[in-house]
Amino acid sequence: MGFTETEIDPARFLEDVEMRIGEIVDVEPFPEARKDVYKLDVDFGDERRQSAAGLTDVYDPEELLGSQVVAVVNLGTVSIAGFESECLVTGVDSEEGVVHLTPEREVEPGTRVY
Repeated sequence: MGFTETEIDPARFLEDVEMRIGEIVDVEPFPEARKDVYKLDVDFGDERRQSAAGLTDVYDPEELLGSQVVAVVNLGTVSIAGFESECLVTGVDSEEGVVHLTPEREVEPGTRVY
């Protein structure tokens, strides 16, 4: 497999990319989007943010409710079919589809990932 990206300064990465643990508190279908995604409402403790996440191949909405996710929260807002996606829920490809990343143990929503 091999890694393809060039090395970066670790301190710079932690300064530039802010990832937080969030809890999914609402999941809705999003038929207006060109890709198969859900509309998520993610609780980060002090605030909530919306995300459009391509998790439909692996998860039913009920499975996602209450689960913790790792999300990038400082990428700005992206408008997808009129929906303002305010954070990026991270995931990895699997044979079934995208699997979201989650902490091994439950932690407080809003906890910073480093």
